This record gives sequence, C-alpha cells and structure tokens, in this order.
Amino acid sequence: MSTTTLEASGTKAQADDASQFLTFRLAGEEYGLDILTVQEIRGFVPSTRLPNSPEHVTGVLNLRGTIVPLYDLRKMFQLPEIEYDQFAAIVVVTIGTRVIGLVVDRVSEVITASTGDIQPSPNVGAAADQICIRGILRHEEHLVILLDAVSLLKNDDLDLALAA
Repeated sequence: MSTTTLEASGTKAQADDASQFLTFRLAGEEYGLDILTVQEIRGFVPSTRLPNSPEHVTGVLNLRGTIVPLYDLRKMFQLPEIEYDQFAAIVVVTIGTRVIGLVVDRVSEVITASTGDIQPSPNVGAAADQICIRGILRHEEHLVILLDAVSLLKNDDLDLALAA
C-alpha cells in the first residue's frame, strides 16, 4: 500500500484543514474512510456465520480475543456478489466503542485532502440511501466516494446481530 500526499502551500491553517483517507475498491469504484477510524487492515479470511444475522453481516472474526462482526460492503450497497480473491481485505474500524470489519475488494492507498476539496454528495435519490456518504473527492483523474463510518451503522442493528 502506498501513501500519497497532496501538496499544500505550507501554511499551518491549511495543514490543520487536511484529512487522511484510506481508499479501497469496491465493484470498480474507489471509496474512502477517514484514517482515524481505521484500526488495521487484514487479508480476507472466512468468518463464522451468525444465525439470524442480517445478510450483510457475513459472520464474526476473533481478532486477538475480540469478536469482530464482518460487514460485506458489497451486500450493504446492493452490489453484485463476487468470489473474493487474494486482494480482498478486511478493514477493521473503530466506531465509538465498537470494532467492526468491513470486507472490501482491495485496499488502494492513503490520500490526504483538505476539507475544501470534499464536495457534497449529489442528490440522486432517497436521503436514506445517501446518508453514509460523507462527500465526493476528486483525486488525480478519478472520484473517491468518502464514507462516514458512523452512518454506515446508524440504521443497522449491530447489537441484535451480535446477540444472535
């Protein structure tokens, strides 16, 4: 995984305005998560399926003694399912006191961008469908869809899945 930094003009105000995002691929599109929510990146491994859990909760993983539920972002976003290959990864994120794993096609890089470079998500449908999108960032020659990790779980019953 490489690290990319956008050049700034050097002022402290601009440096304080910058955020870093871990980017990853999902169904041919580039997504990003605030690096401050990312705990670690692991290679994809099969998980233990929980009975009666939501379809997008593919199971749980024992991560150094912590049981971590795995969320398949393809299923959450209603994208076509694939057989995960050697590039698939689990992005372990911390949301408040919860630790979850997000299954992605492949991890790309860490990028740095100023808050002013992030455009709001265009209104293309129901607000509920767009709630987990923090904004859109133009990076080099492509767009990165920035996700809000907290909103990914806002309408999800994680406690029910863990109790199952």
